[in-house]
Amino acid sequence: MKDFSGKIAVITGGGTGMGRELARQLVAEGCSVAMCDVSQANMAKTMALCEAEGAQGAKVTTHLADVSIEDQMNRFRDEVARDQETDKIHLLFNNAGIGGGGSFVAGSRAEWEKTFAVCWGGVYYGCRAFLPMLKAADAAHIVNTSSVNGFWASLGPQVAHTAYSAAKFAVKGFTEALVNDLRLNAPHIKCSVVMPGHIGTDIAINSRKVLSGTEEDALGPEALAMARERMKAMGVEVGSITDAQIQALVDEQGRRFRDDAPTTAAQAATIILDGVRADRWRILVGDDAQRMDRMVRDTPEQAYEPEFFSKLTESVGWRLGR
Repeated sequence: MKDFSGKIAVITGGGTGMGRELARQLVAEGCSVAMCDVSQANMAKTMALCEAEGAQGAKVTTHLADVSIEDQMNRFRDEVARDQETDKIHLLFNNAGIGGGGSFVAGSRAEWEKTFAVCWGGVYYGCRAFLPMLKAADAAHIVNTSSVNGFWASLGPQVAHTAYSAAKFAVKGFTEALVNDLRLNAPHIKCSVVMPGHIGTDIAINSRKVLSGTEEDALGPEALAMARERMKAMGVEVGSITDAQIQALVDEQGRRFRDDAPTTAAQAATIILDGVRADRWRILVGDDAQRMDRMVRDTPEQAYEPEFFSKLTESVGWRLGR
């Protein structure tokens, strides 16, 4: 699919980050976009940015939906058909994701399952819901967002990272299996698995809000306690730190994750769309992702040793997990 003009794209998690930038760039090329998110306010900002780009006849619609709930994804599909006045779509970006559920052993089961449900279930339900509309198109492409944590299940030796990693491994395996499935049963549909490294998005901030069920920036008592435990596990002396200081540290971590990333969300969106144009089924996003992929392949048995993480951070410049 070399040209997106006149096409219809569905994007989950379109309110911020890579989803927002995918919407902006597609609309700028004359592609209509239907996005979903759990935040109407964030989608309104994306909509305003798309309109400022100059839609060139493209239609942009927003839809509230939690990708981890199948009924909401089916409702999203029905709304897309109604509001875009179509029985088909050409591009499906299963992009929505959150972080959380770090420890399977010591963490909250509810947080673990919510993280897994969003990051894996969102891809599964997205494909289930929109497959008939993809099949109705002359040509179509599914783009599923995994992560470098889809081939390296870690953020470093001091941080448990199980739910997100398990989900992203599932997304990677599912999409790779789809390559042949689609060739056999729907050859006009292509697919790609996207594996970003550290991208400058608000995922750290948004994840906290999704898991706590609030749009508020302020941490509640439970979230404050969890933040203390995470910092303590990473070697931070938290005994004398006030709740206000914990809040400030968490806010700063979210800001740094977004603003100090080696690859911006806009750059990531460009890489993804270029990969779709080139019909690549495997799209690594960021120089850090490229380097990590080589390192894990070269020494897979060492991938979870402290020495590997030290070499990795030196090579790619990561400071996550420290």
